[in-house]
Amino acid sequence: QVQLVESGGGLVQAGGSLRLTCAASGRTFSSYAMGWFRQTPGKEREFVAAINWSSDNTHYADSVKGRFTISRDNAKNTVYLQMDSLKPEDTAVYYCGAAMRWYSDYERPNKYIYWGQGTQVTVSS
Repeated sequence: QVQLVESGGGLVQAGGSLRLTCAASGRTFSSYAMGWFRQTPGKEREFVAAINWSSDNTHYADSVKGRFTISRDNAKNTVYLQMDSLKPEDTAVYYCGAAMRWYSDYERPNKYIYWGQGTQVTVSS
């Protein structure tokens, strides 16, 4: 069992930055692939970024590539999402998810078996 808690969301002006943190409980955190997703009302959960257990494999949605960076610290049971050059269209609730292993279709939410409660990110224009 893994429990995930996101933090770091808030209100920021366009062009600004935020760093989201996902703190995980559980001894086997380092074996999980991790992903960040986001969701707005009435829409499906959308893939943002993913990272494998050893951090040598990362992937990003085209909409955030070059602006967001995913990273993890297995010693701290934590995964991060550094978000720079934020845009109003980045406004959403951001969720972190844990998958049992790295999947080729890492962008699908159904590959992740544990989820946090989400943190709200609002980008004003």
